Amino acid sequence: MPAAVANAADYIVEAENLTKIYRDFWGRPKARAVDRINLRIRSGQIFGLLGPNGSGKSTTVKMILGLLYPNRGRIRVFGQSPRNVEIKRRIGYQPEETYLYPYLTAAETLDFFGSILGIHERERRNRIRQLLAMVGLERVGSRTVGEFSKGMARRLALAQALINDPDLVVLDEPTVGLDPLACREIKDVIRVLGERGKTILLCSHVLADVEDVCDSVAVLYGGRICAEGSVREILQIQEQTRIVAPAMSEGVLAEVCRLLKEKAGADDLTIDHPRMSLEQFFLNVVRQAQSGSMETSGAQAGTGIAEFLEAGPGSGADRRILEQLAVQEPRTPTVPDTGADRDSEKGGGRGAAEAEQDRAAARRLEKLTRAETPKERPGNSEEQRREQDEARRIRASEKLRDLLESDDKTTPNQ
Repeated sequence: MPAAVANAADYIVEAENLTKIYRDFWGRPKARAVDRINLRIRSGQIFGLLGPNGSGKSTTVKMILGLLYPNRGRIRVFGQSPRNVEIKRRIGYQPEETYLYPYLTAAETLDFFGSILGIHERERRNRIRQLLAMVGLERVGSRTVGEFSKGMARRLALAQALINDPDLVVLDEPTVGLDPLACREIKDVIRVLGERGKTILLCSHVLADVEDVCDSVAVLYGGRICAEGSVREILQIQEQTRIVAPAMSEGVLAEVCRLLKEKAGADDLTIDHPRMSLEQFFLNVVRQAQSGSMETSGAQAGTGIAEFLEAGPGSGADRRILEQLAVQEPRTPTVPDTGADRDSEKGGGRGAAEAEQDRAAARRLEKLTRAETPKERPGNSEEQRREQDEARRIRASEKLRDLLESDDKTTPNQ
């Protein structure tokens, strides 16, 4: 690991007096998009970059990615210039607008980006399967992207940003176009990635999303940072105290009010019942519908964080988030539709015979697979075990094909 990120206290992104001026055709200054900002993002931090339209957020992000060059100042990513190609391999980027090839399927899209990044084919297939399940697109992975809704395309764009298991993840409006259920899942994934040691830069106009997931924020206006700090500190109102208690009778409530006025001098009291957010109410309704096995032709609930992204310290907090992400409607394995079952239901003798042949073939395949299973060696790695399983299935399938072909040759014509 490079020395720049060896210590968790080091900064992943450092910008000093960063300035970007857009000029017209004649080279005259037209707009000062970023004006001498200083920015530092620590390893494992979820950092929110906020500001109204035209405040310089997108320009700052593009300079961090090496897509734009500053006129003045200095910027370092992982201790090096963002122009370094090797540094770009450690960055995942989800742009505000989704630019994907409409004639590729979801799986082909991820495979395309993975191949560009030099990921081995076997590892690409493994990551694609996990990412599609994570963003709820497992059942539509063979559909072309041009058929996707905007929200489904945004889910795929997030998966594309994570295909290389990046150390720095830059998300520009990651929840735009998503339904509340998908927003909650994406925010949970972002929190888990932060707990797992990923550094995340989040740009969003949805302030509730930033408040939910970010550790620190910076507010830009006119190309300058007007406010910066920890979310907990800058949003806390020190002059007030809130007390949450179980429901009280009128007599007890009156006594509490009397004591507060007497002991704390609190003359201006506000008493009401707490409310859940509309987001929480919506999520509760959808989860009840899912528990009733209601079908949908759109994106499904995600299955939780992808396995290859889980490497990291972890904690009890992100483990609880993972458990929440895993709560979803039960999944049934997809079985190819041969038509035998439908023919059997209709009473067709030919369909019943084919179904019996399929069951016999399945039993023979299971027997062959068991015969091919070697004894486990405790020293085998997970990757070796996966390769052994794959080789065993291939050998069993080849033997079954040979058996079926020999059966066809020896069976007399009806």
